[in-house]
Amino acid sequence: MLDPKAFKAYDVRGIYPQELDEEGAYAVARAYVEHFEPRRIAVGRDMRLSSPAMAEAAMRGATDAGADVVDLGMVGTEMVYFAVGALSLDGGIAVTASHNPKDYTGMKIVRRGALPVGGESGLREVRDRALAIAAMPQGVSPRAGRKGQVARYDIWPAYVERVLSFVDVSAIRPLTVVIDAANGMAGTMLPPILERLPVKAVRCFFEPDGSFPHHEPNPLLPENRAFIVARTVEEGADFGVAFDGDADRCFFVDDSGEFVPGDFATALFAELILAKEPGAKIIYDVRASWAVPETIERLGGIPIVSRVGHAFIKHRMRAEGAAFAGEVSGHYYFRDFFQADSGVIPFLLMCELVSRRGESLSAILRPFRERYFITGEINVQVADQALKIQELKERFGREGRVSHLDGISVEASDWKLNVRPSNTEPLLRLNLEARSRELMERKRDEVLAVLRS
Repeated sequence: MLDPKAFKAYDVRGIYPQELDEEGAYAVARAYVEHFEPRRIAVGRDMRLSSPAMAEAAMRGATDAGADVVDLGMVGTEMVYFAVGALSLDGGIAVTASHNPKDYTGMKIVRRGALPVGGESGLREVRDRALAIAAMPQGVSPRAGRKGQVARYDIWPAYVERVLSFVDVSAIRPLTVVIDAANGMAGTMLPPILERLPVKAVRCFFEPDGSFPHHEPNPLLPENRAFIVARTVEEGADFGVAFDGDADRCFFVDDSGEFVPGDFATALFAELILAKEPGAKIIYDVRASWAVPETIERLGGIPIVSRVGHAFIKHRMRAEGAAFAGEVSGHYYFRDFFQADSGVIPFLLMCELVSRRGESLSAILRPFRERYFITGEINVQVADQALKIQELKERFGREGRVSHLDGISVEASDWKLNVRPSNTEPLLRLNLEARSRELMERKRDEVLAVLRS
């Protein structure tokens, strides 16, 4: 089964087996190899119940199309990206549905250099070819020519050394950190790293289990964060960290149990990056708080704004030679990790930052929370996205500088907004910030009134 709607902006994802199954995985992998003609690719998979069979089907599709496959086994998504870069492979496939509920399966696909294959970079062509392959009679033979081989490879030792290279382990104090792995890949990835650190890790839900018996592996949803918030406070921990299903994103709560927005975390990481590489370029997305560019400039770095989405960020990082990029959504990218996003490196950076600063994370964040008042992302269902964006421009455009880099942004001296259309739903996504709480709440309500009218 291969439902066309399983093809998203940046990956392939659907309910197993109704929207995407082994036949679909075979077709997508084969179409990817036929379209891009890579000679060697990596394939890794997460801990979902369907993933072993889906990965095996993907490897058959890739080898039937003529590619050799480096089988990484059960690994986090970022480990597939790392393998593609470190082994100079032509591409890779991570069989994962990331943060989605247990019924989902999926595939994240990259080319040489761990560059993502998205809607504007080949995924549409892969979709069309895959749908044609899936429609062929059962038992169709591979195309004529050489059939590829599969060889297992242990990427773990090199991966562990690379992520640890981003911090000075000797500077990390014996912090107490609560870690919620959500029965996802973080529970497998973190133990060989934690044994090299002096931290006291309170390990929660580290057993990989694709049925997600405790909660969905999506820490962006408040109901899935309730556990990490309560446990961090209960343990008197220095901070808590929650990972999504494939562990390429992590989310922090401070010692008081308060959630740390992704843009505030980006600003903190920029501080560490710039201490090690003065004057570096750092990329942030259009939704981010003023905390990010103002922190980067204050510390002598060069802030660069980008469209939302890993395809845009990774291309921009290469073009600018940027050392680091952060997104509000909890994706953090590193030049020295092949411009790929990682969930483990930010965890390590937070350990080093809190250790070096010698004060609580809530105290470190207080200047941000007292100066930058942000709404977080608010989704509003609308009938006509373009019409509403035009209404916002007419209503608020005269109050500040207007940009259409990604949706519409309006930036005044004391408040700003970004409203972006969803790629997949009839939604507009609002992020708004002001220099005072009262102004933030007032402008938020004014903008929502226009969106909901």
